[in-house]
Amino acid sequence: MTASPVAANPKTLDVLRTVTTGTVTTMLLKKGIRHAWMKGAMPFGFTGKRIVGPAFTLRFVPVREDLATPASWLNPISTRSAIEAMPDGCICVADAMGVTGAGIFGDILCMRMVKRNVAALITDGVMRDKHGVLGTGLPVWCQGVAAPASVNQLTFVGWNEPIGCGGAAIFPGDIIVADDDGAVVIPHDLVEFVTHEGAEHELMESWLVQEVEKGAKLPGLYPPNDENKARYEAWKKSR
Repeated sequence: MTASPVAANPKTLDVLRTVTTGTVTTMLLKKGIRHAWMKGAMPFGFTGKRIVGPAFTLRFVPVREDLATPASWLNPISTRSAIEAMPDGCICVADAMGVTGAGIFGDILCMRMVKRNVAALITDGVMRDKHGVLGTGLPVWCQGVAAPASVNQLTFVGWNEPIGCGGAAIFPGDIIVADDDGAVVIPHDLVEFVTHEGAEHELMESWLVQEVEKGAKLPGLYPPNDENKARYEAWKKSR
């Protein structure tokens, strides 16, 4: 297992909670990052939440029948042991390789994550025990549900190491933002940039929406030309 980098400033994360995943992807595009959105990881039975926190990673590989058995859940390297290593406030990101025929977690494991103050679970795989998982209140982003347990199609091999989830590379300690549009990873070194630029972008878009509601035409407004940039700056000062 690899060590996580220094945690992001809590005040930075508070600001980041006001920034949508759509805006985050736009800010990352300015830095050349095009694979930050995790394909397949969508809200599981809820809407209207935005979760922000550092990534704690889990890694599955294809099933190895001699290793992936119910007895393996008692091994030192197991999903159970990984949950006990999760720090307060982390977002668990699980690389399930997009497998949709076996659920990686059910209600009991999710409840333990809640008791350990894990902020959310994100995976490109699926869950099982849907009713029970929803009952735990743990925010989950995934591809859906499947009745079979993980060992039917997956082998758990480790935690807190670099993974791929939904086509995005996730390193321990990267910052995750997840909302109704899915889940996005922010490389740790770009968190301050995305937060500052993202908050400004959100403010400008709130002004743009007001202008469109008043009947303004889009050319020259979105994106704004010099005239509208000046109008926006004047609006900011008058707030």
